[in-house]
Amino acid sequence: MSEIQVKTAADYQAEGKEPEVLFWVGCAGSFDARAQKVTKAFVEILTHAGVEFAILGNEESCTGDPARRAGNEFVFQMTALQNIEVLNMYSVKKIVTACPHCFNTIKNEYPALGGNYDVVHHTAFINDLFSSGRLKVSGGTFKGKKITYHDSCYLGRVNGQYEAPRELLKMLDIELQEMKRCRTKGLCCGAGGAQMFKEDEPGDKRINIERVEEALDTGAEIVAANCPFCITMLGDGLKANEKQDEVMVYDISELIVQSL
Repeated sequence: MSEIQVKTAADYQAEGKEPEVLFWVGCAGSFDARAQKVTKAFVEILTHAGVEFAILGNEESCTGDPARRAGNEFVFQMTALQNIEVLNMYSVKKIVTACPHCFNTIKNEYPALGGNYDVVHHTAFINDLFSSGRLKVSGGTFKGKKITYHDSCYLGRVNGQYEAPRELLKMLDIELQEMKRCRTKGLCCGAGGAQMFKEDEPGDKRINIERVEEALDTGAEIVAANCPFCITMLGDGLKANEKQDEVMVYDISELIVQSL
């Protein structure tokens, strides 16, 4: 991201300006090498569309989602209140994030602690950029390729958002191959509820392997996702099936940025 200058909320405040939206990067998008590529892709999309956006930079911390899911309410509230104090200090109104876990927590759980914001997942935000004419795809990059889409739990079943990701994929002239369990019946990748950070229960078949088998059954060459946890789990599932060189996992923003 060295070629793109990203301003912080503090930078905008020093200039006496307000950004159009605050990009909540999240822990995965900041520190995980694979998720950093998604962060870069989304920043390129925002820049291409001329969106005035800011990040919190070093003032951003974990939303507290894993702590609450693991049962540590004290750590969740302590972390959330710290984030809300920072967000309110900068008078943040609209937040976009590429992580459904961050999206769900800030949108649905921060209001009870005094954090009220318009929170949008990056697939919906990108879709709006297309609808308003601020973005256009050249098409042809993925024309005819078979792609399947994995509904992340926290965007899909928890928040009922299914269409925006699919509308973006249709813009790419791809052949969308739905898995047998999709939309309201979608199967978890196995990382939600803080499961990302613990070992599997003894004797259980790993959920991500089962999910990848469903993806492979579609004959797709690409698995599209919208969550850093899902990308990690699906990638590991492909390795377990020795298909990592034949089938690729991409965040939808990574597919879009290749077609701008």
